[in-house]
Amino acid sequence: MTAPMTPVAHRVVERRQETEDVVTLLLEAMDGSRLRYAAGQFNMLYAYPIGEVAISISANPVGDGPVAHTVRDVGTVSHALCGLRTGDSLGLRGPFGSDWGLDTAAGRDLVIVAGGIGLAPLRSVITQVISQRDRFGEVEVVIGARTQEELAFRDEIEAWRQRSDLSVHVTVDRATAGWRGTVGVVTTVLPRIHCDPEAVALMCGPEVMMRFTALALLDRGVPASRIRVSMERNMQCAVKQCGHCQLGSSFICADGPVMTWDRVEPLLEVRQL
Repeated sequence: MTAPMTPVAHRVVERRQETEDVVTLLLEAMDGSRLRYAAGQFNMLYAYPIGEVAISISANPVGDGPVAHTVRDVGTVSHALCGLRTGDSLGLRGPFGSDWGLDTAAGRDLVIVAGGIGLAPLRSVITQVISQRDRFGEVEVVIGARTQEELAFRDEIEAWRQRSDLSVHVTVDRATAGWRGTVGVVTTVLPRIHCDPEAVALMCGPEVMMRFTALALLDRGVPASRIRVSMERNMQCAVKQCGHCQLGSSFICADGPVMTWDRVEPLLEVRQL
C-alpha cells in the first residue's frame, strides 16, 4: 500500500494548450487507482526529478474522466510540468485542503466569479453544477481575463454560454483585435447579474479582484459568511509544516484554500501578512 505522502505515478493521457503559457494536463494513475476529491481541493504534482508544486484540480469531481490540472508556466517546476507530453509521467499526492462546499450550497442560487487562472479551480465547480443542475437555483458565472488571448477554456466557455440554464458573462481588461465582448474588470459586470441575497458566491483570482468583488457582493446583500474565496498562496508542503503559506494563524494548505470572506477579510487588511 502506498504511504499517504508518497507520490503516486500518473501518466499524461491528454495535454491541452489553453493559452501561450497555460496548459491543462489530464492524468490517470499508472496503478489503475482513481483519485477521490471535491471541487476546490488541490494536489501536489511532482515533476521528476525537479520538485513539486501545489496545483488546483480543474476536473469535474463527480465525472468519470481523468483528473485534470491546469498549470501556468511561472517557475522551474511548473515549467517542467507544462513541458510534459502525452505518455509522460509525473508524481501526484493528494488531495489536500478544503473544498467549495457545494453540498451546503444546494438549493441556493450561485454566483461564480473567476479572474485569470482563477477559473481553473472554479471549472471543477461549473462542470459539477452542470452535471447536477437540478440541485441548484440560478447560476451566474462571471469570467475575467486581461485579454482574450489569456482566456483559458475558450471552447468550454462558449459551450457554457450556449446553455439556457447558465448565465455566463465574459469580460477582458483590454480589447485586442477581434474582441467584440465586454471590456472592463469583473466588478463592472456585477451590477448586471442576478444576485439574490440568499445566494452563495464563489470566487478565485487576484486578491485585489476578490477584495472589490466581495465589496460589491456585500453591497448586494450577500453576507460575508456566504462568500467563499480560494486563496492562492505559496503552498509547498500541503501539511502546514513549512510555513510558506501561513496567513495569520491560518495555513492555506490545510485551513484553505477555500475560506469564507468573513475569515479572510481581516487577515488581508494586515499589511505584509
